[in-house]
Amino acid sequence: MFEQTFKNIDDILHKDAGCGSELDYVEQTSWVLFLKYLDDLEQDKQTEAELTEKAYQPIISAQFQWSTWATPKLDNGDIDHNALTGDDLLDFVNNQLFPYLKKFKAQATNANTIEYKIGEIFSELKNRIQSGYNLREVITLVNELRFRTHQEKHEMSHLYESKIKNMGNAGRNGGEYYTPRALIKTIVKVVSPKIGNTVYDGAVGSAGFLVEAFAYLKQPDLSAKQALILQKNTFYGKEKKPLAYIIGIMNMILHGIEAPNVIHTNTLAENLSDIEEKDRYDIILANPPFGGKERVEVQQNFPIKTGETASLFLQHFIKILKAGGSAGVVIKNTFLSNTDNASIALRKELLNTCNLHTVLDLPGGTFTGAGVKTVVLFFNKGEATKETWFYQINLDRNLGKTNPLNERDLADFIQLQKSSAQSENSWAIKIEDIDQTTFDLSVKNPNMPEEAALRSPEEIFKKISELDEESKTILKTIKRLL
Repeated sequence: MFEQTFKNIDDILHKDAGCGSELDYVEQTSWVLFLKYLDDLEQDKQTEAELTEKAYQPIISAQFQWSTWATPKLDNGDIDHNALTGDDLLDFVNNQLFPYLKKFKAQATNANTIEYKIGEIFSELKNRIQSGYNLREVITLVNELRFRTHQEKHEMSHLYESKIKNMGNAGRNGGEYYTPRALIKTIVKVVSPKIGNTVYDGAVGSAGFLVEAFAYLKQPDLSAKQALILQKNTFYGKEKKPLAYIIGIMNMILHGIEAPNVIHTNTLAENLSDIEEKDRYDIILANPPFGGKERVEVQQNFPIKTGETASLFLQHFIKILKAGGSAGVVIKNTFLSNTDNASIALRKELLNTCNLHTVLDLPGGTFTGAGVKTVVLFFNKGEATKETWFYQINLDRNLGKTNPLNERDLADFIQLQKSSAQSENSWAIKIEDIDQTTFDLSVKNPNMPEEAALRSPEEIFKKISELDEESKTILKTIKRLL
């Protein structure tokens, strides 16, 4: 039912003049879904309060509650079909509801509250649905969705993930919002966070890393104290772009994290020298944007000056990781071999301050539409690298939208990585053996079977002549038979 509802919502938005792509569909669906989620959350908290004979103060004032403006009911309990619609509905949403919700940000006690998230979200987006009648249809459909049971939330989160994945084909850099979930799960397994660790993604996007880390840590036998730690004091993130921030917050909420500790800010605007011990994290999981360029004033925040966004993020991650902490970071494979001064300095910094114990070389096509090859750097902070283990994924198929990287493709890597075993696809290098001026890490796999040597032109022409003579003989035989 949920899946069909989502399809019906997309069909309505497709007809609306204000929504031009899959990105708009996700954005507009998100804010309506968020308000319905809030209504269900408030109902659950109201019920809990009644069971314990406590008073409950609603987050949203009565006139702005979902049940008041979106789905008002008649005395007999049926939905009032004379509810706001058309221009009246647009006027209420644009000029009353959104301004009211924006105020929550200033009124919140801190950034980790659901109130702050409400204010942040509605400060960053606007209603793009231009027809009040279309908006009324969307609201009616969303009202059919429920967020009350575990099964309902699980199904909703799965469908929302599918919508984020579809954004990769929507243009406007939609692909940057989606890292293949098979890859994220693999990175989380290798880094292996524990309850009590703080987990951080400074380029949070759609929050895929934080969501999968939550799923990894959320075991059925957790104590009430551990469950609270997981909810309140484990997952942290920062995101620069408004749409990505909204989608990331919504994705975490749908996966069961009520008030995500995600801040809407430009991570790279933070001066590295201002990061103190209290600001650091135990675990870093991230796929920072690659190919972007940062302004000169942003580069001034970093000791190694470069306009390459991913290189600035890597400096940030090294600095903000606690001593003894672990990281799994996706980056372009050219990081291993670039000869510019900044790349060389950054490789040296990484190898000297961290143990780069594993490099996973991903096949082309891992990221839909990205057109670049990538690697995953796994490192622990606090000791210099002595040896790095490499694993190269070699597939007998091309990756694409209909044939993505899957967990089976990564199973051998996970198994061998535990012991850094040598295989046809894996090998290790000692850092003392690489060039100590360039720190070039782009080592060719020494264990791949040697390809057959190419024949010389003379041999090829000789073989062609032999085949020609053979063909002439066959033709003569056929003529005699005729």
